[in-house]
Amino acid sequence: MIILYTTERDYPWGALRSTHASKVKAVLEEKRLPYRIENLPPGHLWKKPPEMLARHPLGKVPYIEDGSLTVFDSTVINEYLDERYPEPPLMPSSAVERAMVRQLEQFGDEAILIGDLPLIWMPYWSEPAKRDSERMEKGREGLRKRDLPYLEQVLGSADADSYICGNFSLADAPYMALAMVLEVDGMPLADFPRVERYLANLRARPSYRAISAKTPVSDAAGRSQWP
Repeated sequence: MIILYTTERDYPWGALRSTHASKVKAVLEEKRLPYRIENLPPGHLWKKPPEMLARHPLGKVPYIEDGSLTVFDSTVINEYLDERYPEPPLMPSSAVERAMVRQLEQFGDEAILIGDLPLIWMPYWSEPAKRDSERMEKGREGLRKRDLPYLEQVLGSADADSYICGNFSLADAPYMALAMVLEVDGMPLADFPRVERYLANLRARPSYRAISAKTPVSDAAGRSQWP
């Protein structure tokens, strides 16, 4: 069984999750692979104990153990999972289409999950009275000015019920995490109707239940919802 190492906690305002681990969990769910979650204390991300560094030299999550193999970095993990467990395939067959998937996955990862989204999401790990609202608004403004206009443009040629590269693929994994954060934050998306529809499509997938902040940590695996 695959073990996913991450940090998840139930708080009065919802179950808070690592966005990058959510990328991996979405793929595990889409692949219908047996896995369990190993929750590390959040302090490990700052203290970086030796047992954590032995698995991820930067002391980050997520990383997985698949038998005797340890794989870290959410993008590398997801490509490993798609190659090691090829059904259903989450990468297209042609070189051009695969490049588009990787390009859009990289944008979601670097511009959003590493860039603007932490400014919104990290304050949610504190009780409401202690959140930096100015910092959160800076993150929202970054989404509005750069990230969401680009996604709106990319989605302009997509069918109403399709995903960012047509069929659901690894490119959609970081945007599953975006859908999770914006569901919690409630940021208005009226200026980005294609993005709003796309995120709603992602939330409608059975795999989304496993990363939704509405799902308690103890019930976070969505496999029971599979048809």
